[in-house]
Amino acid sequence: MPVFIRRRWQHKLFFNTIPCFLFGILFIYVYCEYLIYYVTQIQCGWPALKKSPPDDVEPLYAMVLADTHLLGSRNGHWLDKWRREFQMHRAFQTAMTLHRPEAVFVLGDLFDEGKWCSQKEFNDYVERFHKLFKVPDGTAMYALVGNHDIGFHYRIIPHHAKRFEDKMDSPPVRLVTLKGNHFILINSMAMEGDGCSLCSRAVSEIDKISDIMKCSSGSALCKGKTRLEKYSRPILMQHYPLYRESDSICTEPDAAPLPERNNLFEERWDCLSKESTEYLVESLRPRAAFGGHTHHSCVVRHSFAPTPDHKIEFVEYTVPSFSWRNRLDPKYYLLTITPEEVRVSKCGMPREWTMQITAILMTLALIVYLRYFNVTANLFNYKHLSGKKV
Repeated sequence: MPVFIRRRWQHKLFFNTIPCFLFGILFIYVYCEYLIYYVTQIQCGWPALKKSPPDDVEPLYAMVLADTHLLGSRNGHWLDKWRREFQMHRAFQTAMTLHRPEAVFVLGDLFDEGKWCSQKEFNDYVERFHKLFKVPDGTAMYALVGNHDIGFHYRIIPHHAKRFEDKMDSPPVRLVTLKGNHFILINSMAMEGDGCSLCSRAVSEIDKISDIMKCSSGSALCKGKTRLEKYSRPILMQHYPLYRESDSICTEPDAAPLPERNNLFEERWDCLSKESTEYLVESLRPRAAFGGHTHHSCVVRHSFAPTPDHKIEFVEYTVPSFSWRNRLDPKYYLLTITPEEVRVSKCGMPREWTMQITAILMTLALIVYLRYFNVTANLFNYKHLSGKKV
């Protein structure tokens, strides 16, 4: 009888432990691959306005991300490609579920190999991008072009620029108005200032928008007749940062690491040229600016004085990369915007090592539980079953 009872107990112990182990492994996988994105991002919310807007003004809630760098067929192993795309997809869809933005701005370098890929590869890129970054009904997405999408200025092939513009609905310059807030989306590579056809087209459009802004604000310098329904200073969106000497002025925790932070920027390569920056600022008088390209964070407070009695002040935000290939802690921004305010909140995603350490610790905890607590509970049942005192 004791032998039979022992075998029965061992059989029960084995078949109780295996399901618990499999369920525990499944939970660890689901948590580290899905739930952890919710745990991390639920800590970030829409920034609050400093002052209540008028009753007839509704805040605009927008999300900004940059430098997704979807891999192509040339760079990276297929497993790395699958892993990074899965991470970005889960992070983005979690953000859509938690925050429900009304607009999403992607500031360039959507594709890693767009500057040299074939038309077939480019079509695949576009399809993958829309699958990975699918937005719900009621959310508008605006994709800006980056140097990896069509090449730096000196390497741009007109066909490459045209296909990105057509497929992603991204002309060199575009004025978008959302809830009384005006956004000017700019192709950074079209700001070379050398009179090329792409640059000439961009400058012509900027001059038109500049005149619309002047007419809408009641300026005496207005030349045309087109006016906005309600004027507010615009918000610049582009891939490059505006001109700055380096990232040495960036003090955020996720700024470029030292000594890289002190490396001097090359105009038209790391940032816009000084001349193009002054042209944009004086023409458009922005109240905020957003860019990417560096893969790191930076906040710059600009103050331009074209004339002694005319000062243009605004804050520029450089958005860190959204890809784990480019940084250990990808980020995105949430914006609460009214015609009077632009409030910014930076949201982080889980670090890869955090997910890995979490998986290891949870697996060890599962093993400890199965080794001690589960065995103890079954031993208690065995003693009851055998009639031994407990």
